[in-house]
Amino acid sequence: MTLIKSISGIRGTIGGKPGESLTPVDVVKFTSAYGSWIKKSGGSKIIIGRDARVSGKMVSDLVVATLTALGLDVIDLGLSTTPTVEFAVPREFADGGIILTASHNPGNWNALKLLNAQGEFISDAEGKALLKIAESGEFEFQTVEKLGKVSKRKNYIAAHIRAVLNYPLVDREAIRNAGFRIAVDAVNSSGGIAVPELLKALGVKTIKKINCKPTGLFAHNPEPLPDNLKKICKKTVKGQYDLGIVVDPDVDRLVLIREDGIPFGEEYTLVAVADYMLSRYKGKKTATVSNLSSTRALRDLTTKYGHKYFAAAVGEVNVVLKMKSEKALIGGEGNGGIIVPDFHYGRDALIGIALFLTHLARSGKTMSRLRSGYPDYHISKNKIELSPKVDVDKILAQIKSRYKKEKIDLTDGIRIDFEKKKEWVHLRKSNTEPIIRIIAEAPGESRARQLAEKIMADIAAVS
Repeated sequence: MTLIKSISGIRGTIGGKPGESLTPVDVVKFTSAYGSWIKKSGGSKIIIGRDARVSGKMVSDLVVATLTALGLDVIDLGLSTTPTVEFAVPREFADGGIILTASHNPGNWNALKLLNAQGEFISDAEGKALLKIAESGEFEFQTVEKLGKVSKRKNYIAAHIRAVLNYPLVDREAIRNAGFRIAVDAVNSSGGIAVPELLKALGVKTIKKINCKPTGLFAHNPEPLPDNLKKICKKTVKGQYDLGIVVDPDVDRLVLIREDGIPFGEEYTLVAVADYMLSRYKGKKTATVSNLSSTRALRDLTTKYGHKYFAAAVGEVNVVLKMKSEKALIGGEGNGGIIVPDFHYGRDALIGIALFLTHLARSGKTMSRLRSGYPDYHISKNKIELSPKVDVDKILAQIKSRYKKEKIDLTDGIRIDFEKKKEWVHLRKSNTEPIIRIIAEAPGESRARQLAEKIMADIAAVS
């Protein structure tokens, strides 16, 4: 059984002993800490929503009961998506939000993802303050006269979709006239409601639903990686569909499948949407942002348009902070996460779908032709498990020294850029276990793998 406490929330497997997995005791404890933290800042209203996983209703009931026991009012969106809850918090003038989802983790997992009053993930400092409250047990529940109230909002997803349709850069007419035939795999979670509804509203007439019943019984590993998407790839390769759309259980990641059954590349979801938005931007100089482990194709594209690219530490919170400081037009992460700041500061597959389909429709190209127009980079993801006695920081310092003549970024671990070869490698240590994650990118799959293997050999030599 597993329980992971972090600054952004708590996640774990359902069942087992308190403190060792995500049990009702742990749900109440951390909800109490979050609610107490909200109250200390003068807050009184919280938005909650959940994905379709089987434990969702049970966890939701515990969260609602705890928040109202603290005297907080709750707006319960029920079955929803992560971006929908993020979208709802500021629009309902709430003081925070809790999303009940373990994202791409298997169905026996669940989590509490915590938002601030802007509908954004809480900061590092806020998360540490919350964890301190949780460990101290400094909660004060209300008497019966001061209990909070619960109101339910049905299908807030529809309001989210209406906002997507009204976004200035979404061209419904172009999408409708393109006559797209689209297959959708929503892994039997809330995306099975949201994505088909959005496509229908955009004028898409041919929609093939695959795993779109929100039962929470995931038909395959829910992380949208190529090895887990064989069914939808087989559907598109037969020529019946122009593209496939895949989302994870909470609909913050967007992965696309080409008309030839080949994944578009989750790294290139953001690249394609950024291409469209940058091509339509006619104002002053702007910027794009992704994390240090994302493809350099976004940098290449951004500089081609005459704008600046910035890399942030891994994690949505860090990307958002960098986007705000640089006033970025668009940003996100290489896992299919798209953040459009003048829509809301959160990864949102729904606005991503609408913008991508607009781009594809206006281009008049097939998915494969569109993809061929972007720099062709490949990423190799690896990790090295070390003995607990090994000093990971010392190893990373030695790697830094070995490659001191190259461009080094120490924002988050060590990123080494080999500019002449258009290659890079990013090394990050785990905060919880003796592991070094190694992400390498190069023009060509074999070269990316070779680069990763070279760095792993270097680590082995100094460890």
